[in-house]
Amino acid sequence: MHRNRRSFIHHCAALALGSAAPWTFAAAGAYPDKTVRIIIPYPAGAATDTLGRLASQALQQALGQSFIADNKGGGGTTIGTRALAQSEPDGYTLGMVDSSFTINPGLLGSKLAYDTQKDFTPISLIATAQFVLVTHASVPVKDLAGFLAKARAEPDTLAYGSAGVGSGPHLAGAQLAQQAGIKVVHIPYKGGGTVITDLLGGQVQFAFATVPTLAEHIKAGKLRALAVTGARRSALLPEVPTFAEAGLPGVDITPLFGLVAPKGIPAAAVDRISQALRASIRGGEMQSRLKAMGFEPVGSTPAEFAQRIQEETAKWSEVIRKSGIRPE
Repeated sequence: MHRNRRSFIHHCAALALGSAAPWTFAAAGAYPDKTVRIIIPYPAGAATDTLGRLASQALQQALGQSFIADNKGGGGTTIGTRALAQSEPDGYTLGMVDSSFTINPGLLGSKLAYDTQKDFTPISLIATAQFVLVTHASVPVKDLAGFLAKARAEPDTLAYGSAGVGSGPHLAGAQLAQQAGIKVVHIPYKGGGTVITDLLGGQVQFAFATVPTLAEHIKAGKLRALAVTGARRSALLPEVPTFAEAGLPGVDITPLFGLVAPKGIPAAAVDRISQALRASIRGGEMQSRLKAMGFEPVGSTPAEFAQRIQEETAKWSEVIRKSGIRPE
């Protein structure tokens, strides 16, 4: 590890586990002594909501106190995340974040009502997922090379849908276009469910989505999987190559799901929550449940998560800048 990287991680650790808050915090063994709220910036049923509820259950079991999910959807996750930033940093309000947390700074800039680097304390990266690039079965290609050849020969004729401008699938398509030097058409929808419906109906020719979302459609032959993101092949789709194996290692969007708190949360609370969550993710029941759903369990330290947030934010800001993407 380079010296600068080590210094950054040590700095992040100091921020996350630094000096105690100005008020007196209960002894570590007593925390939490009342219900802890986890804000989820999505309606019930979204992947981030599912993982937030799994985290709540794991923490409740480990710490013997109630952890409840509080869904505050809307605004491309900004409503719930802003509410978290404005919460009392006493350890009793936490929040789930996902890739939108690292995309929104580059997408919204000064219009974002909070600073992802300064207004939050990372606790743990819970899990990541893999995106899969799929085409409708009617598209006459068999693999990624064939897809790219068709896109180059017929620019702006292949269309893909996403859950909206600046969403993970949108940026995956933008990154693919940049890395492969192709021109494709992006069609933003109001939600991911409608994208899948139109993809299955052939109204759009291709799409990116998480592997668990599309695995059954792929196995049924309704969609053709061309490549998956991530360092390894998906356990749900072992026959599908990674983008690196298929010749495009630069396509590397990997949705992330983690737990953060408002800046200023007492160090004792960060340490207790992070340790309990990591223990469950790395060796407890939560690990097996995450794997069964197609997620890759992580269970990072606060400093590791802070580093990942900074890297992802820089990466997506650059993709957004190069693509000229503007919020709706």
